[in-house]
Formats: sequence, C-alpha cells, structure tokens
Amino acid sequence: MNALVDGFGRTVRYVRLSVTDRCDFRCVYCMAEEMTFLPRAQVLTLEEMATLSRAFVELGVEKIRLTGGEPLVRRGIEGLVAEIGALDGLRDFAMTTNGAGLVKYAPALRAGGLKRLNISLDTLDSGRFRELTRTGSLDKVIDGIRAARDVGFERIKLNAVILKGRNDDEVLDLVAFARAEGVDISFIEEMPLGQSIGHDRAETFCSSDEVRARIESRHALVPTTENTLGPSRYFRMADSDSRIGFISPHSHNFCDACNRVRVTAEGRLLLCLGNEHSVDLRAVMRRHPGDLERLKAAIVVAMQKKPERHHFTTDGDVQVVRFMNMTGG
Repeated sequence: MNALVDGFGRTVRYVRLSVTDRCDFRCVYCMAEEMTFLPRAQVLTLEEMATLSRAFVELGVEKIRLTGGEPLVRRGIEGLVAEIGALDGLRDFAMTTNGAGLVKYAPALRAGGLKRLNISLDTLDSGRFRELTRTGSLDKVIDGIRAARDVGFERIKLNAVILKGRNDDEVLDLVAFARAEGVDISFIEEMPLGQSIGHDRAETFCSSDEVRARIESRHALVPTTENTLGPSRYFRMADSDSRIGFISPHSHNFCDACNRVRVTAEGRLLLCLGNEHSVDLRAVMRRHPGDLERLKAAIVVAMQKKPERHHFTTDGDVQVVRFMNMTGG
C-alpha cells in the first residue's frame, strides 16, 4: 500500500484536510449568515488529524493543504502544523486562509514547516469587502498578507471568487494589487455548493474566459506548464514575477486529471468536490485507536468510490447541499 489509485487509474497525491467548519467570516458564497456549526465532539481532534496526515503520506500523498472553515480559528493549529510539517515524504504543505489571523500566526506557521499560503481576497474595496464577508476587515487581511510575506513564505497566492455584478469590475485592480505585493493570484468560478445565499448564481456566474479577457485587455498572458498539484491553470506576464491562475470547474472541467480528495472536519473522506461519495474515517479511528494499518486500508478501499467527474451547472441549481465550509475549502 504505497499509492492511492482510483477506479479510473488516477493517482491521488493531494489531500485537503479541513481542521474546522467554523470561521470568523460569513462569506456570501460559502455559508449562511446564521450558521449552526458541528458539536465539538463530532470534530476530529488534532491528534486524529495528525494521524490521518501520517497515514496519507505513507500511502504516497505528496501534498497536504489545511483548510476550514478558517483554519486559524482552530485552537492549537500551530502544534498540528508542526506535526504535519515534520512528516517525511511530504513535498508540499500549504494552507488556505482568509488572512485575518496571519499577523498573529504567520511566524509560527512558517517555523512549523508550512510552505505556502492561499489567502482569500475578493475585493479591495473595504465597504464591499464587508458586504461580501459580512464580518471581515479588509485592513486585517492586507496586513496578514504582508506579515506572511515578511516571514518568508515561498509563494503566497490570493484566491478571488469573481461574481458578475458584485466584484467583476475589480479584476484588473486585483491583478495590479498582486503585482505590487509580489504575490500570485487565482480567479475562481463560483461552485454550486449549498443553498443560494444572497444572490442568484445563474446571474452572478462569471467564467474564467471572461476574467481572462479582461486581464488581457491590459496584460498579455503566456500559458505555462507550472502546477502546484491543484486545479489552477497558470499564466505569466512578461513584466512581473506574479502568476495568474484560473480555477474553472464549469468552463474548463479538470476531472480527468483529478489527483485530490478531501477530509472534512468531522472525518468524512470526500472523494469528489461535487458529489456526496464519502467514507467515515473518524469511525475507523475511534473504533480502532492507534491502528494505522487499518486506517490506511480503509483509505485504499475508499479510492474505488471516487467518481469519474462532477456535474456542476451554471443555471443556479444546487448540485450538493453542503456549504463550502462543510466541504473543506
């Protein structure tokens, strides 16, 4: 058992591990304003998350990304980072965060072995930022980006979900900000997870091709073969080190090369972002504590449940009822 291969011959090398379903923001495309979060007893302990990470790395996983909710609201996150960061065989260790906690946590995360950060940033307008996040402060996020850069993270990438009529007029401003700060940026098509929250998804959908056209009105984009084992397609600009990425689950389906699985905060192994196929790894660990080989065997068997593809649409219909915070970033 040294490789995870699904029924379609795809090798899983990348795990996204949600450390919590909680968040200090309430972004409109991610969750409802009034949320009911998981009881703490249902959430994996940090020790269980470290054990899961070890099991996946021993099965050939090369990349782990910590997600949420917001991972920096999980108490003890620095210790978990240090445990995972010390695993032999892990080539890439990353985190997706809203950035608001990075002034406090960036030094410890870097010291613990975290290599890269993805920071969500959908707007540079403070009023609009508050509207989209409902509770967030733009200044805290920008300060967090700079704090992370100052402690020496290898690459920092901004993630921007573009919604027509909400923030699509800021595409060029976001690119200019990324260039000025010396960071990368990926533009993401909204995914139909959870009930529609505050907007009509059919009306707000903005394709990667539309975003790319706006960028190319000012900057020539040169395609590259660079990748971080994730779904971003990267482009370069001749006069900047910043990369432009596009994550396009609707317009440029990437399922044929999928190398990823997710583990939710309650220990459900999700085999696909857009399907409900899952296996309860928490039950395995709590029924057989300390039995790493049994856990690894359950993960290997689960690979055969990984579907060939998702079936997202852009008509506003909900394909999966769980919100993004329950999915794990």
